[in-house]
Formats: sequence, structure tokens, C-alpha cells
Amino acid sequence: MKEMRLFQTIQSKIVIIYVLLILMAMQLIGVYFVRTMERSFIDNFTDSLNKQAYLLAGFAELSLVASQEAGPTAEGKKSYADLNEIVTSLFNISDAEIQIIDANGIVLTTSAQNKASLIGQKNLQAEVISALQGIKDIQSETIDIDGHRRKVVAQPVSEGAKVLGAVYIVASMESLYGTMNRINKIFLSGTGIALALTVFLGVIISHTITNPIKEITRQATAMADGNFNQKVSVKGPDEIGQLGNAFNHMTNRLKEALSLNEEEREKLASVLANMNDGVIATDDQGTIIVVNRQAKQMLRIGNEDITDRNISEALGIAQEKIGQYVQGEHQTATIQVGNEEEGDFVTLRVVFTPIHRRGEGISGTIAMLHDITEQEQLEDARREFVANVSHELRTPLTTMKSYLEALDDGAIEDPALAHRFVGVMRNETERMIRLVNDLLHLSRLDSRKALISRVPTHVPDMLEEVADRFSFQLDQKEISIEIEVASGIQEVMLDRDQIDQVLDNLVSNAIKYTPEEGSIAIRARKTEKEWLEIVVQDNGIGIPRKDLARIFDRFYRVDKARSRNMGGTGLGLSIAREIVKAHGGTISLDSELNQGTRVTFALPVHRMEGEAV
Repeated sequence: MKEMRLFQTIQSKIVIIYVLLILMAMQLIGVYFVRTMERSFIDNFTDSLNKQAYLLAGFAELSLVASQEAGPTAEGKKSYADLNEIVTSLFNISDAEIQIIDANGIVLTTSAQNKASLIGQKNLQAEVISALQGIKDIQSETIDIDGHRRKVVAQPVSEGAKVLGAVYIVASMESLYGTMNRINKIFLSGTGIALALTVFLGVIISHTITNPIKEITRQATAMADGNFNQKVSVKGPDEIGQLGNAFNHMTNRLKEALSLNEEEREKLASVLANMNDGVIATDDQGTIIVVNRQAKQMLRIGNEDITDRNISEALGIAQEKIGQYVQGEHQTATIQVGNEEEGDFVTLRVVFTPIHRRGEGISGTIAMLHDITEQEQLEDARREFVANVSHELRTPLTTMKSYLEALDDGAIEDPALAHRFVGVMRNETERMIRLVNDLLHLSRLDSRKALISRVPTHVPDMLEEVADRFSFQLDQKEISIEIEVASGIQEVMLDRDQIDQVLDNLVSNAIKYTPEEGSIAIRARKTEKEWLEIVVQDNGIGIPRKDLARIFDRFYRVDKARSRNMGGTGLGLSIAREIVKAHGGTISLDSELNQGTRVTFALPVHRMEGEAV
């Protein structure tokens, strides 16, 4: 595996390419050079043999003509002896055999001493036969039984058109091929040296190319790990240097871009973390990729990580419905989270916005979560308030209309009946006046137009006067009342009329909902914060736990029919709460069904007189 990686490097590839190029060039040059030189040597060798054959044919012509004219005499034999001397001495070619053959193909002389027995015998070689037929420049190559390559040359010896004989030369070519082999060895040695130098130079040259690339690779790896402080050293203006400059420029730009991106991410994270609305971002498959803290709080999931979960699971909306919201005209949905029956729930408005990517369509979804619980509650309270006011006014008005119609129909003629009808209408009118006055009072408190006129007030006397005002009702139902004021509480600064109204409302409610022979207690003490705390407690029918959360709402009645029959408007506790809040205090109510009710309000006692609320 290591060797495979070695041959996959640019440096090794460059060296291999250089070596292969040199090797191919040397091979091409070598083949061409050797073949050319071999052909040149063979041609020169052949030409040399042909020239010698021509020259020898000239000498042989004289000898053959002389021997034919002399016949088988001493002079003819002398001519053959002279021809033999010429062949053996003048034309002696090392490692070559020369034969002079007459017109009948009989060997007259030979230069090979070990083949003297051939003299007088016929030479039936094809080259000799062709030469005796007058064909010139006959040549061929043969390999003897020892594997030696030999060159065969034959030339006719003629006088005019008459063929007198032939010259036959067989020369060894081993010395020529030996020279060629030595040249090949020299060439191979040169090729090896050239390849070694090529490898050496290739390594050096490849280093000049691969080292900058390696440095750029190291820098790229460092960049991938988040290190943008290193730079590639540029050693020249060539292409590698230009690449290094471009890479350094890219590093700076990327560093700036990432810094800007990180800054934007921090801004976005800060915005998401401090938004009052919840934000959920998903990919194109609906998988949550970003969710802010407010969204988790709205969905009641705490610190649970819901990324990689589907948004339909988090919102409790089917994936098909979400797709319809994202791609449809109406992109708003309303969901409830929590237990509505127990009153522990929130109402959320979810606005779906698709994320478009150029050329790819919708690549994700942004879901904005708005908590509209209070808004819905206010809207419900507004509707309920309008309905309650309408109902409270409609009932006495309907009663008055009925009695007026009865009077108009003749009941006015009956004094006793007319007097009773007028009394009923008077009571209903007073009831509407009380309702309107309570509403006006609440309106002034809501608009902060009411002034708290604080005066020194003796708390024990104030509580005694409250008991005196309700003494008749207490005696009617035989309800006992107990007033307890802690020591040290005498005069405090408060709006006596407003607090009297609060106490009247609380004591009146206590009397209404306490059975006969019950008991009511009014206690006053100072808290740890030096506030005046007044408690009105009874042992009446109490209030169901489910109604405690709305007991201070306007027009809210636990037992609507009974409260209306008792003349209540359902605004008493609301007015009491607003008066206490106007003093800067707090009010609370605790009750258990059939066990009684305790209302506690606390007022700060150090306030400037005439402070606007």
C-alpha cells in the first residue's frame, strides 16, 4: 500500500515521465543508430569483398587466358601456380576463403590451407553456378554449422562475352558483429548513465514543483482545521508562485468571510436568543436544524434538544398540513400546548415561511411562534365583558319595560299595585346606577385618572366602623364578627374612602356567602416589610378551586344566579383589586369549598399624599 501511494505522488509521476521519455528517446535513437550502423558496416564489408572479387577477377582473367592458350603444358601449370600465389598472398583475407573456379566449375585454387583437397573438384554452390552463367554481383549470407555468420560473394571471370570462370569468396562476419556488440554495450552503458542522471535531475526538478504544492496542501489542511494564520512562501514569479499568491489571497479573503460569517452568526444567535417570539428552522425534509430558547419555552420542552426531530412532532401538526401551510396562501396555524382543562396551557400562532434556494425551489421552512394566550384571553374577556354588561343592563331594563307596559295597560289605576311596580322599577334603576358607577370607577382606575388622597387614618376605628355599617345584616343572619388589630398599629396614611369601599366589598361578600350563625374575622397586622396587612376571613361556603384563578375577573361569579339575586354586579372584587393596586399594594384570596374564604390585602404605609395612579 505504501508503494502504491509512492507511485501516486506527483514527484514520482514526474520522475517516471522523465525516465520514460528519455528511455523511449534513447531506444528510438539506439534502434535507428544501431540499425543504420549495422547496415553501413555490412554494406561496407560487402563492397570491400566485391571490390576484391572484381580485382581478383581481373588477375584471374589473365591467368585463365594464359593457361588456356598454353594448354596442359608447363606454362599452363605455371599460370595456375601464379594464380595460387596471388590468392594466398596478395588477396589473403583473414578468416575468409577465396576460390578461383574455371568455366567448368572446377576449383583451381583456394586460400584455405585446410581445404586444399577441394582443388580439382567441382563447386556446386548456387552462387558459383550463377556467376558461371555471367551474372555479376552475386552475394548472400549464410550461417555455418558452428553458428557463424558468413558473407558469400561470387563474380564471373570473363573475356568479353565469354565466361572463363568465377571468383568465389566466403568471408566471416563475426568480427563485424563483435564490433556491433561492443558498440551496443557502449550505447547501453550510456543509456543507463543517462537514465541515472535523468532520475537525479527529475527528482531535483520535481522537488521545485512538488515542494510548493506540498506547502499549499499543508496550508489547505490547516485551513480545514480552522488555522488561517499561515501563508504560503512564494519563491518566484512562475506559475507555482502565482498559485501561491492566489492561495494566500484566497486565505485572506476566506478568513475575512469566515470572520464576517461568524460575526453574523453571533448576531443571529443573539437575536434568536433574545427574541420574544419562537423560531424554528427546518431543512427541506422538515427536520429541525435551528430552534431558539423561546420556542422551547413555548412548546414546554425545557432544555431538551429537539434538533434532528421532525417539526410535525414538535408542533403536533401533521406533515401534510404543514406542507399545505408552507405552499398555500394561508400560512398561519393556531395550536395549543399544555392542558386546557387544568388551565395550564398556552395558545400559539405559528406562521410558516418557505426558504427558497435559487434553482432548487424550497430548501427549508421557517416557523415563527407567537404566544397569543394573553391576547386570546383578553379577547375572550372583552367578549365576556360586553356580554355581561349587556346582560346586566338587559335584565333590569327588561323588568322595567314589563312593569311600564303593565302600568300602561291599566295597573296605574290600582294604587297599591302601581306603588309596588314603581318600587320594583326604582330598585332596578338603583341597580343599574350601581353597575354604571362601578364601571365608571373601574374605568377611572384603569385610565389612572383617579387620585389617591391619603389622610391619616386610625385603623382600629376604620375596622370598627365597617362592622357597624353591616351590623343589621350580621344580626339578621346571626353572624358573629371579630376584629383583631395587632399592637402598634394606630394611624397610617391611606385613602380612607377607597379602603372603606374595599372593606365593604369584602365584608359584604363574606356575609352573603356565610350561612346563619357563622363567623367573620377582620385582622390587621404589620408585615416584615412594615406594610399594613388586613385579612377578612369567613367560614362560609367557600369557592371551588377551579374558580380561584378568575375570581378577580370582572363580572365573574361563582354562582351566577345566586349572586345576581343578591344584588351583586360581579365587579366588587375587581374594584377592590384595582384600588389596592392603586395604593401600590397586593391582594390575594384563599378558599376551600365548604371551609370558608380568606381575603388578604397589604398596603405600603409610607406614601406621599396626592400621588397620581
